[in-house]
Amino acid sequence: MTDAEVECLITRKGLNSPRITASDVQNNIVKADYYVFPDSTTTICMLTLRNKFTVIGTASCVSSDNFDAEIGRGIAYNNAKNKVWELLGFLLANELIEKEENEK
Repeated sequence: MTDAEVECLITRKGLNSPRITASDVQNNIVKADYYVFPDSTTTICMLTLRNKFTVIGTASCVSSDNFDAEIGRGIAYNNAKNKVWELLGFLLANELIEKEENEK
């Protein structure tokens, strides 16, 4: 499912509890840098977040005949972006537990 399809499904089902959205993830990414190691099929994507923290995603293909830089960048970017989801989820979980503890 795409991010848009997931968002539509969540909205349609009325799931309104605090959560991270695709927009939250995108709004935290300020820069993407890519590197392909010489004589390899390995692409690295480094995402820089608003707070200057960085996350890395990688992509490799087995056969150099199948290597395509654009595809490699896309896969590496998505792998790095998935880490941003996890980090933002961790932050939200901390906020929610702190709120819960303060209400006791």
